Amino acid sequence: MTEPDVASSDATNKTKLSSFVTEECYPAEIEYDQHLAKRIGSDRWSLDAIPPCVERLKNRAKQLGLWNLFLPKPIPNEIRALCDQDNASFVSPSMYLSNREYGVLCEIMGRSLLASEACNCNAPDTGNMEVLLKHGSLAQQIRYLKPLLMGQIRSAFLMTEPDVASSDATNIETTLTKVVSSSGNVHYVLNGKKWWSTGAMDPRCKVALVLAKMDHGKVGVSNTNPSSKHGAHTVVIIPMDAPGVKLVRPLTVFGYDDAPHGHAEVQLTNVVCGPDTLILGEGKGFEIAQSRLGPGRIHHCMRAVGLASRCYDLMILRSMSRTTFGKPLYQHGGCQEMIADSATDIQTSRLLTLSCAASIDQRGPRGARDQIAMIKVAVPEMTLRVVDRAIQVFGGAGVCNDFPLARAFAGLRTLRIADGPDAVHRRTLALLEVKRAKLRQQAMRSSL
Repeated sequence: MTEPDVASSDATNKTKLSSFVTEECYPAEIEYDQHLAKRIGSDRWSLDAIPPCVERLKNRAKQLGLWNLFLPKPIPNEIRALCDQDNASFVSPSMYLSNREYGVLCEIMGRSLLASEACNCNAPDTGNMEVLLKHGSLAQQIRYLKPLLMGQIRSAFLMTEPDVASSDATNIETTLTKVVSSSGNVHYVLNGKKWWSTGAMDPRCKVALVLAKMDHGKVGVSNTNPSSKHGAHTVVIIPMDAPGVKLVRPLTVFGYDDAPHGHAEVQLTNVVCGPDTLILGEGKGFEIAQSRLGPGRIHHCMRAVGLASRCYDLMILRSMSRTTFGKPLYQHGGCQEMIADSATDIQTSRLLTLSCAASIDQRGPRGARDQIAMIKVAVPEMTLRVVDRAIQVFGGAGVCNDFPLARAFAGLRTLRIADGPDAVHRRTLALLEVKRAKLRQQAMRSSL
Protein backbone atom coordinates (compact mmCIF):
# COMPACT_ATOMS: atom_id res chain seq x y z
CA MET A 1 0.00 0.00 0.00
CA THR A 2 1.20 3.53 -0.79
CA GLU A 3 3.01 5.24 2.07
CA PRO A 4 2.67 9.00 2.69
CA ASP A 5 5.53 11.24 1.67
CA VAL A 6 7.63 12.90 4.36
CA ALA A 7 10.18 15.66 4.15
CA SER A 8 13.75 14.40 3.94
CA SER A 9 14.48 16.18 7.24
CA ASP A 10 11.90 13.99 8.97
CA ALA A 11 12.68 10.70 7.23
CA THR A 12 15.03 9.72 10.05
CA ASN A 13 12.29 10.10 12.66
CA LYS A 14 9.94 7.98 10.56
CA THR A 15 12.50 5.22 10.12
CA LYS A 16 13.48 5.20 13.79
CA LEU A 17 9.86 5.25 14.93
CA SER A 18 8.84 2.41 12.60
CA SER A 19 11.66 0.23 13.92
CA PHE A 20 10.86 1.15 17.52
CA VAL A 21 7.19 0.20 17.12
CA THR A 22 7.73 -3.10 15.32
CA GLU A 23 10.84 -4.29 17.15
CA GLU A 24 10.14 -3.07 20.68
CA CYS A 25 6.50 -2.04 21.17
CA TYR A 26 4.90 -5.08 19.49
CA PRO A 27 6.76 -7.63 21.66
CA ALA A 28 6.08 -5.58 24.80
CA GLU A 29 2.31 -5.81 24.23
CA ILE A 30 2.37 -9.45 25.33
CA GLU A 31 4.27 -8.55 28.49
CA TYR A 32 1.82 -5.69 29.12
CA ASP A 33 -1.26 -7.92 28.90
CA GLN A 34 0.28 -10.71 30.97
CA HIS A 35 1.17 -8.25 33.74
CA LEU A 36 -2.35 -6.83 33.92
CA ALA A 37 -3.98 -10.27 33.73
CA LYS A 38 -2.66 -10.91 37.26
CA ARG A 39 -4.43 -7.83 38.67
CA ILE A 40 -8.07 -7.95 39.75
CA GLY A 41 -10.48 -5.24 40.90
CA SER A 42 -8.96 -2.15 42.47
CA ASP A 43 -5.47 -3.63 42.02
CA ARG A 44 -5.80 -2.79 38.33
CA TRP A 45 -5.65 0.91 39.21
CA SER A 46 -2.58 0.78 41.45
CA LEU A 47 0.99 1.81 40.66
CA ASP A 48 1.91 -1.87 40.82
CA ALA A 49 -0.47 -2.50 37.92
CA ILE A 50 1.65 -0.41 35.55
CA PRO A 51 3.70 -2.94 33.57
CA PRO A 52 7.49 -2.45 33.83
CA CYS A 53 7.70 -2.45 30.04
CA VAL A 54 6.06 1.00 29.96
CA GLU A 55 8.97 2.77 31.66
CA ARG A 56 11.44 0.69 29.69
CA LEU A 57 9.87 1.81 26.42
CA LYS A 58 9.68 5.43 27.58
CA ASN A 59 13.38 5.44 28.42
CA ARG A 60 14.15 3.90 25.06
CA ALA A 61 12.10 6.53 23.22
CA LYS A 62 14.03 9.27 25.03
CA GLN A 63 17.31 7.69 23.95
CA LEU A 64 16.15 7.52 20.35
CA GLY A 65 14.95 11.12 20.27
CA LEU A 66 11.31 10.07 19.84
CA TRP A 67 10.01 11.93 22.91
CA ASN A 68 7.38 14.71 22.71
CA LEU A 69 7.22 14.57 18.93
CA PHE A 70 3.81 16.30 19.08
CA LEU A 71 5.18 19.62 20.37
CA PRO A 72 4.16 22.32 17.87
CA LYS A 73 6.62 24.95 19.09
CA PRO A 74 9.50 25.42 21.57
CA ILE A 75 8.66 25.30 25.25
CA PRO A 76 9.12 28.51 27.28
CA ASN A 77 12.71 29.27 28.27
CA GLU A 78 11.84 29.18 31.97
CA ILE A 79 10.43 25.64 31.66
CA ARG A 80 13.33 24.50 29.50
CA ALA A 81 15.81 25.80 32.07
CA LEU A 82 14.05 23.90 34.88
CA CYS A 83 14.06 20.72 32.79
CA ASP A 84 17.76 21.15 32.08
CA GLN A 85 18.39 21.41 35.82
CA ASP A 86 16.77 17.97 36.15
CA ASN A 87 18.94 16.58 33.33
CA ALA A 88 15.84 16.39 31.15
CA SER A 89 17.08 17.89 27.91
CA PHE A 90 15.12 15.15 26.14
CA VAL A 91 11.85 17.10 26.64
CA SER A 92 12.42 19.06 23.43
CA PRO A 93 12.27 17.10 20.16
CA SER A 94 15.06 17.38 17.63
CA MET A 95 12.72 19.33 15.34
CA TYR A 96 9.25 20.87 15.53
CA LEU A 97 6.85 19.28 13.08
CA SER A 98 3.87 20.62 11.18
CA ASN A 99 0.50 18.95 11.70
CA ARG A 100 0.96 17.05 8.47
CA GLU A 101 4.46 15.88 9.35
CA TYR A 102 3.39 14.77 12.81
CA GLY A 103 0.31 13.09 11.34
CA VAL A 104 2.54 10.69 9.42
CA LEU A 105 4.22 9.69 12.69
CA CYS A 106 0.83 9.34 14.43
CA GLU A 107 -0.08 6.65 11.93
CA ILE A 108 3.02 4.69 12.88
CA MET A 109 2.35 5.09 16.62
CA GLY A 110 -1.26 4.03 16.10
CA ARG A 111 -0.12 0.56 15.09
CA SER A 112 0.69 -0.31 18.72
CA LEU A 113 -1.37 0.35 21.84
CA LEU A 114 1.89 1.19 23.66
CA ALA A 115 3.70 3.45 21.20
CA SER A 116 1.95 6.76 21.91
CA GLU A 117 2.51 6.52 25.65
CA ALA A 118 6.08 5.34 25.11
CA CYS A 119 6.78 8.55 23.15
CA ASN A 120 4.81 10.79 25.54
CA CYS A 121 2.41 11.49 22.69
CA ASN A 122 -0.73 9.98 24.20
CA ALA A 123 -4.17 11.51 24.65
CA PRO A 124 -5.39 13.34 26.62
CA ASP A 125 -1.93 14.46 27.78
CA THR A 126 -0.90 15.92 24.42
CA GLY A 127 -4.01 18.09 24.22
CA ASN A 128 -3.62 19.22 27.82
CA MET A 129 0.05 20.04 27.30
CA GLU A 130 -0.81 22.04 24.19
CA VAL A 131 -3.40 24.01 26.18
CA LEU A 132 -0.90 24.75 28.93
CA LEU A 133 1.77 25.64 26.38
CA LYS A 134 -0.55 28.02 24.53
CA HIS A 135 -2.77 29.41 27.30
CA GLY A 136 -1.28 28.47 30.68
CA SER A 137 0.30 30.94 33.07
CA LEU A 138 3.96 30.50 33.95
CA ALA A 139 2.97 29.18 37.39
CA GLN A 140 0.64 26.60 35.78
CA GLN A 141 3.36 25.62 33.34
CA ILE A 142 5.92 25.13 36.10
CA ARG A 143 3.56 23.10 38.29
CA TYR A 144 1.90 20.96 35.62
CA LEU A 145 3.40 21.35 32.14
CA LYS A 146 6.96 20.56 33.23
CA PRO A 147 6.19 17.15 34.84
CA LEU A 148 3.88 16.28 31.93
CA LEU A 149 6.61 17.05 29.42
CA MET A 150 9.01 14.89 31.42
CA GLY A 151 6.52 12.02 31.60
CA GLN A 152 6.47 12.06 35.39
CA ILE A 153 2.69 12.45 35.69
CA ARG A 154 -0.42 12.01 33.60
CA SER A 155 -3.57 14.10 33.23
CA ALA A 156 -7.27 14.07 32.34
CA PHE A 157 -9.77 16.36 30.61
CA LEU A 158 -13.18 16.41 32.31
CA MET A 159 -15.96 17.52 29.98
CA THR A 160 -18.62 14.86 29.30
CA GLU A 161 -21.45 14.48 31.81
CA PRO A 162 -23.84 11.58 32.47
CA ASP A 163 -27.00 13.61 33.08
CA VAL A 164 -27.08 15.70 29.87
CA ALA A 165 -26.44 15.26 26.15
CA SER A 166 -22.82 16.40 26.21
CA SER A 167 -22.53 16.32 22.42
CA ASP A 168 -23.93 19.85 22.80
CA ALA A 169 -21.39 21.32 25.21
CA THR A 170 -23.72 24.20 26.07
CA ASN A 171 -25.74 21.61 28.03
CA ILE A 172 -23.09 20.92 30.64
CA GLU A 173 -24.25 21.44 34.20
CA THR A 174 -21.01 21.47 36.19
CA THR A 175 -20.91 24.90 37.82
CA LEU A 176 -18.09 27.22 38.80
CA THR A 177 -19.32 29.70 41.38
CA LYS A 178 -17.35 32.86 42.00
CA VAL A 179 -17.16 33.96 45.63
CA VAL A 180 -15.98 37.43 46.61
CA SER A 181 -15.28 37.95 50.33
CA SER A 182 -15.98 41.18 52.19
CA SER A 183 -12.26 41.96 51.95
CA GLY A 184 -12.34 41.56 48.16
CA ASN A 185 -10.57 38.20 47.98
CA VAL A 186 -11.82 35.89 45.22
CA HIS A 187 -12.13 32.14 44.99
CA TYR A 188 -14.31 29.72 43.03
CA VAL A 189 -16.31 26.62 43.99
CA LEU A 190 -16.65 23.75 41.53
CA ASN A 191 -19.59 21.32 41.63
CA GLY A 192 -20.72 18.67 39.18
CA LYS A 193 -20.44 15.15 37.85
CA LYS A 194 -18.31 14.03 34.91
CA TRP A 195 -17.80 10.73 33.17
CA TRP A 196 -15.75 9.21 30.37
CA SER A 197 -12.87 11.11 31.91
CA THR A 198 -10.10 9.27 30.11
CA GLY A 199 -7.00 8.77 32.21
CA ALA A 200 -8.59 9.82 35.49
CA MET A 201 -8.33 6.29 36.90
CA ASP A 202 -4.59 6.15 36.24
CA PRO A 203 -2.65 6.26 39.54
CA ARG A 204 -0.16 8.57 37.79
CA CYS A 205 -2.91 11.06 36.91
CA LYS A 206 -2.23 14.08 39.12
CA VAL A 207 -4.13 16.89 37.39
CA ALA A 208 -7.33 17.47 35.44
CA LEU A 209 -8.60 20.24 33.22
CA VAL A 210 -12.32 20.73 33.88
CA LEU A 211 -14.85 22.45 31.63
CA ALA A 212 -17.46 24.16 33.79
CA LYS A 213 -20.13 26.82 33.43
CA MET A 214 -20.01 30.04 35.43
CA ASP A 215 -22.94 30.24 37.85
CA HIS A 216 -24.55 33.55 36.97
CA GLY A 217 -27.11 33.12 39.70
CA LYS A 218 -24.48 33.94 42.31
CA VAL A 219 -23.19 37.32 43.34
CA GLY A 220 -19.79 38.34 42.05
CA VAL A 221 -19.86 37.01 38.50
CA SER A 222 -19.37 39.89 36.12
CA ASN A 223 -16.72 38.90 33.58
CA THR A 224 -18.87 36.64 31.42
CA ASN A 225 -21.99 37.15 29.35
CA PRO A 226 -24.97 35.18 30.74
CA SER A 227 -26.97 35.73 27.54
CA SER A 228 -24.32 33.97 25.44
CA LYS A 229 -24.54 30.18 24.97
CA HIS A 230 -20.74 29.98 25.02
CA GLY A 231 -19.67 32.94 27.14
CA ALA A 232 -20.05 31.25 30.53
CA HIS A 233 -17.87 28.23 29.90
CA THR A 234 -14.58 28.24 31.76
CA VAL A 235 -11.68 25.80 32.13
CA VAL A 236 -10.05 25.29 35.52
CA ILE A 237 -7.07 23.11 36.32
CA ILE A 238 -7.27 21.11 39.54
CA PRO A 239 -5.10 18.54 41.33
CA MET A 240 -6.73 15.11 41.39
CA ASP A 241 -6.12 14.89 45.14
CA ALA A 242 -7.95 18.16 45.85
CA PRO A 243 -10.66 17.90 48.55
CA GLY A 244 -14.01 17.18 46.93
CA VAL A 245 -12.65 15.24 43.93
CA LYS A 246 -13.91 11.66 44.03
CA LEU A 247 -13.36 8.83 41.56
CA VAL A 248 -16.76 7.15 41.62
CA ARG A 249 -16.04 4.16 39.38
CA PRO A 250 -14.09 2.96 36.35
CA LEU A 251 -16.05 2.60 33.11
CA THR A 252 -15.67 -0.16 30.53
CA VAL A 253 -15.69 0.06 26.73
CA PHE A 254 -17.38 -3.06 25.35
CA GLY A 255 -16.04 -4.84 28.43
CA TYR A 256 -12.49 -3.43 28.23
CA ASP A 257 -11.51 -1.36 31.26
CA ASP A 258 -8.31 -0.08 29.60
CA ALA A 259 -6.48 -0.41 32.94
CA PRO A 260 -4.31 1.01 34.33
CA HIS A 261 -5.18 4.13 32.31
CA GLY A 262 -8.94 3.77 32.08
CA HIS A 263 -11.97 6.02 32.01
CA ALA A 264 -13.74 7.29 35.12
CA GLU A 265 -16.89 8.78 36.50
CA VAL A 266 -15.80 11.70 38.68
CA GLN A 267 -17.80 13.55 41.32
CA LEU A 268 -16.82 17.16 42.07
CA THR A 269 -18.25 18.42 45.35
CA ASN A 270 -17.47 21.93 46.59
CA VAL A 271 -13.97 21.87 45.12
CA VAL A 272 -12.37 25.18 46.08
CA CYS A 273 -10.33 26.76 43.28
CA GLY A 274 -8.18 29.86 43.49
CA PRO A 275 -8.08 32.48 40.74
CA ASP A 276 -4.78 30.96 39.62
CA THR A 277 -6.56 27.74 38.61
CA LEU A 278 -8.46 29.40 35.75
CA ILE A 279 -6.90 28.94 32.34
CA LEU A 280 -7.02 32.12 30.27
CA GLY A 281 -9.78 33.56 32.48
CA GLU A 282 -13.55 33.36 32.88
CA GLY A 283 -15.63 32.56 29.82
CA LYS A 284 -12.75 31.24 27.71
CA GLY A 285 -13.74 27.57 27.83
CA PHE A 286 -14.84 27.15 24.23
CA GLU A 287 -11.81 28.97 22.90
CA ILE A 288 -9.58 26.58 24.85
CA ALA A 289 -11.56 23.45 23.98
CA GLN A 290 -11.52 24.22 20.26
CA SER A 291 -7.80 25.02 20.24
CA ARG A 292 -7.04 21.51 21.50
CA LEU A 293 -9.58 19.66 19.33
CA GLY A 294 -8.42 20.64 15.82
CA PRO A 295 -4.93 19.12 15.92
CA GLY A 296 -6.19 16.45 18.31
CA ARG A 297 -8.55 15.10 15.66
CA ILE A 298 -5.65 14.75 13.26
CA HIS A 299 -3.85 12.70 15.91
CA HIS A 300 -6.90 10.49 16.57
CA CYS A 301 -7.63 9.89 12.89
CA MET A 302 -4.05 9.09 11.89
CA ARG A 303 -3.68 6.72 14.84
CA ALA A 304 -6.91 5.08 13.64
CA VAL A 305 -5.37 4.69 10.18
CA GLY A 306 -2.33 3.06 11.76
CA LEU A 307 -4.43 0.69 13.82
CA ALA A 308 -6.54 -0.27 10.81
CA SER A 309 -3.38 -0.80 8.75
CA ARG A 310 -2.04 -3.26 11.31
CA CYS A 311 -5.34 -5.16 11.26
CA TYR A 312 -5.28 -5.11 7.46
CA ASP A 313 -1.79 -6.59 7.44
CA LEU A 314 -2.96 -9.36 9.76
CA MET A 315 -5.94 -10.00 7.49
CA ILE A 316 -3.68 -10.38 4.44
CA LEU A 317 -1.42 -12.83 6.24
CA ARG A 318 -4.41 -14.80 7.50
CA SER A 319 -5.90 -15.01 4.02
CA MET A 320 -2.60 -16.42 2.73
CA SER A 321 -2.15 -19.00 5.49
CA ARG A 322 -5.66 -20.47 5.75
CA THR A 323 -7.28 -22.77 3.19
CA THR A 324 -10.97 -23.47 2.58
CA PHE A 325 -12.58 -25.58 -0.12
CA GLY A 326 -9.23 -26.46 -1.63
CA LYS A 327 -7.66 -23.01 -2.00
CA PRO A 328 -6.29 -20.16 0.14
CA LEU A 329 -8.77 -17.64 1.43
CA TYR A 330 -7.33 -14.84 -0.70
CA GLN A 331 -8.29 -16.75 -3.87
CA HIS A 332 -11.98 -16.57 -2.98
CA GLY A 333 -13.84 -13.69 -4.56
CA GLY A 334 -15.45 -12.57 -1.31
CA CYS A 335 -12.08 -12.30 0.43
CA GLN A 336 -10.58 -10.47 -2.53
CA GLU A 337 -13.35 -7.87 -2.27
CA MET A 338 -12.64 -7.38 1.44
CA ILE A 339 -8.93 -6.90 0.77
CA ALA A 340 -9.54 -4.41 -2.04
CA ASP A 341 -12.18 -2.46 -0.12
CA SER A 342 -9.96 -2.29 2.95
CA ALA A 343 -6.96 -1.02 0.98
CA THR A 344 -9.21 1.66 -0.50
CA ASP A 345 -10.64 2.69 2.88
CA ILE A 346 -7.21 2.98 4.48
CA GLN A 347 -5.72 5.05 1.67
CA THR A 348 -8.80 7.28 1.51
CA SER A 349 -8.68 7.83 5.28
CA ARG A 350 -4.97 8.59 5.18
CA LEU A 351 -5.17 11.11 2.36
CA LEU A 352 -8.27 12.86 3.73
CA THR A 353 -6.58 13.32 7.08
CA LEU A 354 -3.23 14.47 5.74
CA SER A 355 -5.01 16.95 3.48
CA CYS A 356 -6.87 18.27 6.52
CA ALA A 357 -3.61 18.51 8.46
CA ALA A 358 -2.05 20.54 5.63
CA SER A 359 -5.05 22.88 5.68
CA ILE A 360 -4.66 23.40 9.44
CA ASP A 361 -0.99 24.21 8.86
CA GLN A 362 -1.94 26.80 6.24
CA ARG A 363 -5.17 28.29 7.60
CA GLY A 364 -5.44 27.24 11.24
CA PRO A 365 -8.14 25.00 12.80
CA ARG A 366 -10.91 27.52 12.21
CA GLY A 367 -10.09 27.76 8.52
CA ALA A 368 -10.19 23.98 8.21
CA ARG A 369 -13.42 23.36 10.13
CA ASP A 370 -15.08 21.63 7.20
CA GLN A 371 -12.23 19.20 6.68
CA ILE A 372 -11.90 18.53 10.42
CA ALA A 373 -15.60 17.62 10.54
CA MET A 374 -15.21 15.49 7.41
CA ILE A 375 -12.36 13.36 8.72
CA LYS A 376 -14.01 12.94 12.12
CA VAL A 377 -17.00 11.36 10.37
CA ALA A 378 -15.28 9.46 7.57
CA VAL A 379 -12.13 8.06 9.14
CA PRO A 380 -13.64 6.21 12.14
CA GLU A 381 -16.28 4.71 9.84
CA MET A 382 -13.80 3.57 7.18
CA THR A 383 -11.20 2.21 9.59
CA LEU A 384 -13.92 0.41 11.55
CA ARG A 385 -15.00 -1.29 8.34
CA VAL A 386 -11.43 -2.49 7.80
CA VAL A 387 -11.27 -4.07 11.25
CA ASP A 388 -14.71 -5.62 10.80
CA ARG A 389 -13.55 -7.30 7.60
CA ALA A 390 -10.38 -8.51 9.30
CA ILE A 391 -12.48 -10.08 12.06
CA GLN A 392 -14.60 -11.81 9.43
CA VAL A 393 -11.52 -13.30 7.75
CA PHE A 394 -10.17 -14.49 11.12
CA GLY A 395 -13.49 -16.02 12.13
CA GLY A 396 -13.71 -17.00 15.80
CA ALA A 397 -10.10 -15.98 16.42
CA GLY A 398 -11.02 -12.43 15.48
CA VAL A 399 -13.36 -11.88 18.40
CA CYS A 400 -11.05 -13.12 21.16
CA ASN A 401 -8.00 -11.46 22.66
CA ASP A 402 -5.45 -13.72 20.99
CA PHE A 403 -5.22 -11.02 18.33
CA PRO A 404 -5.63 -7.23 18.57
CA LEU A 405 -8.73 -7.14 16.34
CA ALA A 406 -11.48 -7.18 18.99
CA ARG A 407 -9.81 -4.44 21.03
CA ALA A 408 -9.25 -2.42 17.86
CA PHE A 409 -12.92 -2.76 16.95
CA ALA A 410 -14.00 -1.53 20.39
CA GLY A 411 -11.67 1.47 20.21
CA LEU A 412 -12.61 2.52 16.69
CA ARG A 413 -16.34 2.15 17.33
CA THR A 414 -15.94 4.39 20.35
CA LEU A 415 -14.12 6.96 18.22
CA ARG A 416 -17.39 7.60 16.39
CA ILE A 417 -18.63 9.11 19.67
CA ALA A 418 -15.49 10.51 21.30
CA ASP A 419 -14.65 14.17 20.58
CA GLY A 420 -18.18 14.68 19.27
CA PRO A 421 -20.48 12.08 17.66
CA ASP A 422 -20.87 11.68 13.91
CA ALA A 423 -24.17 13.59 13.83
CA VAL A 424 -22.59 16.75 15.29
CA HIS A 425 -19.78 16.78 12.73
CA ARG A 426 -22.20 16.06 9.88
CA ARG A 427 -24.27 19.01 11.08
CA THR A 428 -21.18 21.25 11.13
CA LEU A 429 -20.12 20.16 7.65
CA ALA A 430 -23.62 20.56 6.18
CA LEU A 431 -24.08 24.06 7.59
CA LEU A 432 -20.67 25.14 6.25
CA GLU A 433 -21.52 23.74 2.82
CA VAL A 434 -24.88 25.55 2.77
CA LYS A 435 -23.18 28.78 3.85
CA ARG A 436 -20.74 28.48 0.96
CA ALA A 437 -23.60 27.82 -1.44
CA LYS A 438 -25.39 30.96 -0.25
CA LEU A 439 -22.23 33.03 -0.71
CA ARG A 440 -21.82 31.69 -4.25
CA GLN A 441 -25.45 32.50 -4.95
CA GLN A 442 -25.02 36.05 -3.68
CA ALA A 443 -21.87 36.50 -5.75
CA MET A 444 -23.67 35.38 -8.89
CA ARG A 445 -26.55 37.78 -8.27
CA SER A 446 -24.24 40.70 -7.64
CA SER A 447 -22.37 40.02 -10.87
CA LEU A 448 -25.57 40.24 -12.97
